[in-house]
Amino acid sequence: MSRRWRAPAGALLVAGVLIGSAALGFLFHRRTAPHEAALRPIAVVTADAASAPAPPPIPEKLPDLSLPDTQGTPHRLSEWAGRPLLVNFWATWCEPCRREIPLLESLRHEKSRSGLEIVGIAVDHLDSVQKYAHDMHMDYPILVGEKGGLEAAAAFGAEPALPFTAFADSRGDIVALKFGELHQDEATFILTRLAEVDGGRLSLAEARAQVSQEIRRLAQGRNGAPAAAIN
Repeated sequence: MSRRWRAPAGALLVAGVLIGSAALGFLFHRRTAPHEAALRPIAVVTADAASAPAPPPIPEKLPDLSLPDTQGTPHRLSEWAGRPLLVNFWATWCEPCRREIPLLESLRHEKSRSGLEIVGIAVDHLDSVQKYAHDMHMDYPILVGEKGGLEAAAAFGAEPALPFTAFADSRGDIVALKFGELHQDEATFILTRLAEVDGGRLSLAEARAQVSQEIRRLAQGRNGAPAAAIN
């Protein structure tokens, strides 16, 4: 008569502890990294232009959302009313977002005479944003969407992906949305059109059409395919 094999009690105890630890570790990660699960960096698209999905429509006006800065003080985007505004959604865990930051800092200094302000909205944890902003010496306003960040992105009609950037004129009209990493040539073209809209030399509709065409052309030249989403 065969005997059933039984694992030693000590081995069963060790296995139970390991399984329990793994479960707790998974739950801890889900609780401490909610945005990583809900957002993703935008990848380069390699599909043909004909099969690329149509970008979402551009909202007419800059939404007057409110989020706290890195010190917990709430701010509304309307605080920068009357100035051209670049609003950049990013996260510390997003590599293309991190690559954009030196460009954004450079643009802020170059365009200071025109009154351009850059506002970063970090869809991330406060402590991570504070450390990264300090280490990178980020000198433009940063709002933290640890709570409400996804709702803020949705107010721009954005998909749950990072980075993306909104460009608004001094009247709060959104001239362009750029989904995916922002490059120097793209930023220069968009900001030039934005200045022409502010100066009355170009209509909003004309600026939007020119930006859409040029950014798509630049993206095709850079990647051999259209950007993930362009407006």
